[in-house]
Amino acid sequence: MSQTTSAQSAAPARFSDVKGWFWPADQLLFDWFLARQERQELHGDLLELGAYLGKSAIFMGSYLREDETFTVCDLFDSPAPDDPNSEEMDRSYATLTRRAFEANYLSFHDELPVVVQAPTSVIAGRVPAGSCRFIHVDASHLYEHVHGDIAAARALIAPDGIVAFDDFRAEHCPGVAAAVWGAVATTGLRPICITGTKLYGTWSDPDPVREELLTWLSGRSDMWHGVEEVAGSPLIRIDGKKAKAPKAPRSRHEGAAPSTPKPPSEPVPAPKPRQPLARRLAKTLLPRR
Repeated sequence: MSQTTSAQSAAPARFSDVKGWFWPADQLLFDWFLARQERQELHGDLLELGAYLGKSAIFMGSYLREDETFTVCDLFDSPAPDDPNSEEMDRSYATLTRRAFEANYLSFHDELPVVVQAPTSVIAGRVPAGSCRFIHVDASHLYEHVHGDIAAARALIAPDGIVAFDDFRAEHCPGVAAAVWGAVATTGLRPICITGTKLYGTWSDPDPVREELLTWLSGRSDMWHGVEEVAGSPLIRIDGKKAKAPKAPRSRHEGAAPSTPKPPSEPVPAPKPRQPLARRLAKTLLPRR
């Protein structure tokens, strides 16, 4: 399937038209972490496990540099590797297809990322170890799968890299919470901050990035934050319900001039009323005085 063909199947005019659960507070944090890496000239690849229809991938792709690779891994419309995962896919992602993802992504970017259409369990064999500066984990909600995704992220993350875990606290996916907090307790994952939907952490020293983040948050009136001790380290809690989203990626279809309806033609003036035939003949035949 060509990129052109897939792109033509959908054409979101704005970033907000792309379906997905990627809220303004997390857009702001993705922007802050990725922009900070650019300022520090920290190079490395980007990785997303679980893409849905591409909303967060489109956002991440805006921060990709020429010498870097962006890899997206998702089952899309492939069969799931086991019955529980298959049931989850049928229940939650029945409309998910690779074609829709590609169409959405190509509405905002010239080239697709490297797409691995497979279970996330293969990703450690597809991406070089220690190569990724930013990883977004948003795939299966089942404990065993998330546990494997965390192990892969730990192997693939670069020094000072950031990992973001989605749905770490949602009531419908307790397996994610168990796996993520288990990694905090047993693997050295160091949480930096949490929002209503995501936990951001690192396997490197979190203190420098945490201090910079607190300084940034202190200058924002749209995001409440607080700090509390969790597992022996400070954790920044962020309430972003009133957060104002950053500048979104621009679709190539945005701002296209709508077809302007053709203005109606000038009305044809009504014909003047004609004189009765007898009077017209009299004027023509009778001599003028």
